[in-house]
Amino acid sequence: MTIAHDDVRLDTEPAPVTQAMTMAGALNRALADALQADPEVVIFGEDVGALGGVFRITDGLTERFGEDRCFDTPLAESGIVGTAIGMAMNGMRPVVEMQFDAFALPAFEQVVSHVAKFGNRTRGAMRMPLVIRIPFAGGIGGVEHHCDSSEAYYAHTPGLTVVAPATPQDAYSMLRAAISSPDPVVFLEPKKLYWSKGEVDTSITADLGTARIAREGTDVTVIAYAAMVPVALEAAEIAAAEGRSVQVIDVRSLAPFDDATVTAAVRSTGRAVVVAEAPGYVSVASEIQARVFERCFEYLEAPVRRVTGFDTPFAPPKLEHWYLPDADRVLDAIDSLHWDDDVEQDAR
Repeated sequence: MTIAHDDVRLDTEPAPVTQAMTMAGALNRALADALQADPEVVIFGEDVGALGGVFRITDGLTERFGEDRCFDTPLAESGIVGTAIGMAMNGMRPVVEMQFDAFALPAFEQVVSHVAKFGNRTRGAMRMPLVIRIPFAGGIGGVEHHCDSSEAYYAHTPGLTVVAPATPQDAYSMLRAAISSPDPVVFLEPKKLYWSKGEVDTSITADLGTARIAREGTDVTVIAYAAMVPVALEAAEIAAAEGRSVQVIDVRSLAPFDDATVTAAVRSTGRAVVVAEAPGYVSVASEIQARVFERCFEYLEAPVRRVTGFDTPFAPPKLEHWYLPDADRVLDAIDSLHWDDDVEQDAR
C-alpha cells in the first residue's frame, strides 16, 4: 500500500526490531528501511556510495540497493542540493549528505532561496520532500570547517524544519519521519554521538516538532539538544549527589520549537539553564532563553542562564575541550541561580 505524500509513506515496511545500536547504526538502518519502503527515496552525496560515507552512515546501501539508489557525486555541494531540488520537484524523495557541517555552506544559497521557499512560492501547489543530512558540531578532534555548529543559520530560515537527535532511538525515528515529510528537513547529526549506543525500536514513530523529557527533576530545568544532552544528564547526576534535583529537556526540534513542553517544564521548577555547543551570540540558545523569559517570567525564581561555546571560531583539536561546554560549566550555571539555602547561608 502507498500512502499519499502528505502522509507517511510506508511501502513494504520491514519487520519491526528492537536491539542495541550505535547512533551511526540507527541512521544506517533508517536509511535502509526508507529505501526498502519507498522506491522514490534516493541517497547521494560525496563518498556515500562505495565508501559508505566518511562516518560510514551509508555503509552497504549501494551494494544492497544499487548505484541508482545510493550514489556518489562530485565535490560540489551547491550542485548536490540543486540536483535534489529538481528531483523533489519531480516526485522523488532525495536524501543528501553534506559530509561535514561547514562543507554545506557553499549550498546555503540553494537552501535558503529555493529549498526553504519553494512551498511558499507555489502557495503549496508543489512541495519539497527533501532531507539534507549534516554531520555537525565538535568533540571529534576535527580541524577547521569540520566542527561547526551552524544550526542557527537554518533555524532562522522560515520554511525549514531543523532537527537534532541526541539518542540512537531518535536518530532512527526522526530520520524516518524526516524522509516521510512532504517538506524540507535539515537533519543535524551530532558527530560526537555517532558511536553512542542505545536500544532502538524500529516500530516507534516520531513527531518532528516535539521535545522530550530526558530526566525528571523538581529544582531546575536544563534545556539542551544534540551532543549537549549527555552533558546535561551528566551534570544532573552530579547535582543529584549534592541534593539538587535537575530536570533535563532534550529539545530535539529546533524549528519548529516545542514551546509547550519547555514552558511547562520551566514553570514546574522555576529555574532554567540552556546548554548549547554553538557560540552564544545570536544563537538557538539565545532564542530559547528569550522564549522562556517571555512565557515563564512570573514563574521564575532566577534569571535564565546560558552555557554555550565561546564567540570565537571553533578551537583547534588540542584545545576543543576548553571550548566545549562540560558538566562543570553547567553545574556552575546551576549554582549561580538564586537558591533559598544561599540566602540562609548569607544570613549566617
